[in-house]
Amino acid sequence: TAVGFGMDPDLQIDIITELDLVNTTLGVTQVSGLHNASKAFLFQDTEREIHAAPHVSEKLIQLFRNKSEFTFLATLQQKASTSGVILSIRDLEHSYFELESSGLRDEIRYHYRFNGKSRTEVFPYRLADGQWHKIAVQVMTMYSLYRIYERIIDPPEMNLTPESNLWLGQRNRKHGFFKGVIQDVKIIFIPNGYITQCPNLNRTCPTCSDFLSLVQGIMDLQELLAKMTAKLNYAETRLSQLEDCHCEKTCQVNGLIYRDKDSWVEDDHCRNCTCKSGVVECRRMSCPPLDCPPDALPVHVESQCCKICKAKCIYGGKVLAEGQRVLTKGCRECRNGVLVKVTETCPPLNCSEKDHVLPENQCCSVCRGHNFCAEGHKCGENSECKNWNTKATCECKNGYLSVQGDSAYCEDIDECAAKMHYCHANTVCVNLPGSYRCDCVMGYVRVDDFSCT
Repeated sequence: TAVGFGMDPDLQIDIITELDLVNTTLGVTQVSGLHNASKAFLFQDTEREIHAAPHVSEKLIQLFRNKSEFTFLATLQQKASTSGVILSIRDLEHSYFELESSGLRDEIRYHYRFNGKSRTEVFPYRLADGQWHKIAVQVMTMYSLYRIYERIIDPPEMNLTPESNLWLGQRNRKHGFFKGVIQDVKIIFIPNGYITQCPNLNRTCPTCSDFLSLVQGIMDLQELLAKMTAKLNYAETRLSQLEDCHCEKTCQVNGLIYRDKDSWVEDDHCRNCTCKSGVVECRRMSCPPLDCPPDALPVHVESQCCKICKAKCIYGGKVLAEGQRVLTKGCRECRNGVLVKVTETCPPLNCSEKDHVLPENQCCSVCRGHNFCAEGHKCGENSECKNWNTKATCECKNGYLSVQGDSAYCEDIDECAAKMHYCHANTVCVNLPGSYRCDCVMGYVRVDDFSCT
C-alpha cells in the first residue's frame, strides 16, 4: 500500500474510499478483486451516477492547485471488447483529466486541457480483454509517462475550476459507462508515483524490462524467419525439379478416364466430345442437309442422331409424317407411308368433358393445361421445351439459332461476327456461349458494359 512507502496522506486521495462505494447500490456491486487487501467493485452495464460529493471535490481541487506532477493508479478488469471512461475530472463542459479505454480500437485515450483548449493523447494498448491490469499514468508539466510509452505533450492545466467534479467509471450522468471491475483507484502527488503501483520496476529505467522483452521477441522472430527461409529454399529446389515433369490433365466422364485430346461420341446426346486440358468440350454432330423426295418427310428415328427421310401419309388432305397418328373411326398411325390401325386404350381423364383437348397427331384426349414437355419431349442443351394447348415444341435459348431449321438443336450465334452487338468505340467484341461481352482496348477505362473512354 501507499503507507508502506511512507507517503504523506495529504498528498493522495483514495477514490473508492472517498466515494463511499460500499453504500452505493445503483449500478455498482462489491465483488472479489485481484487481491483481498482492498475492496473491488463491479461497474454494471446500466445507468448510474458515481461521482464525488462536494467536500471531496473541494479536496481534489486543493490537491491539484499549483501542482506540477501527479500519478493516477488503478487496478481493473474491463469486459472484453467494450469501451468506457475509467476516471474523469471535469466541469460541465470540459475534461481536465480523463482516462478512457476503447475495446473497439484497442487503445487508451488521455483527455486534458491546454491554454483553454481540449487535447487528446492516444496510446495503443488493449485493456478491454477480460484480464486484470495494473495501470499507472504519471502526468508532469513537461511529459506524460504511461507504462512503456513516454511522450512529450503540452503542459496540462492543473488548476481546476470550482465547478469541477470527479466521476468514476463514467464521463457524466449519461455517457462513457465503464463495464468491468475496478480496484485500488488513487491519485497521488509525489515524484515517480508509478513506483507505488509497480514496486519491483527498475526505478532508474522503468521501461528496461519491456525493452528486453521486445529484444527477445525480435530474436525469436529472426530465428523463426531463418527456419521459414530454409523451408522455402527447399520447396523452391523441389519445384525446380518438377519443371521437367509433364503432368497430363485427364477427364472423367461416367466413370471412364479420357486422356488429354482424346475424343468420343456421346450416343445419348449425339455429340462429339474432346478432353482438352482436363475440360470436356462437346459439340453436336453435324448432320448433312436432307433433300427428301416429294413423297417423304424428314423425321427423327430412335437411335439415330440425324433425321432421315421416311414416306409420308395423306388422309383427308392432311399430311402425316412417320409415327404421327390420326383419329378416324379408329386410331391410325403412319408407318412407311401407310396408315395402320392401332389399338390403344385411352386412360381416364380427371376433368370435365369441356376441358378435353385432343393433342396434335394423337388419338387420346388430355385435360386442358396438360404438360406435354413432361412426357419426355426431347430438346437439345441449347433449346427449351415450351407447352402449347395441343402440343409441345422446342425453342432456341436467347443467343442461339436453330440448326437447319430444327429448333430442337440450336447453335451459338456469333454476335461479334454477325455484328449483332452494341459494343461502342474503344472496345473489342468477344463472343460467349449464348451472349457476348465488350472488352476495353488497352489504355482505355470502362464506362459501362458497352463503352470505354
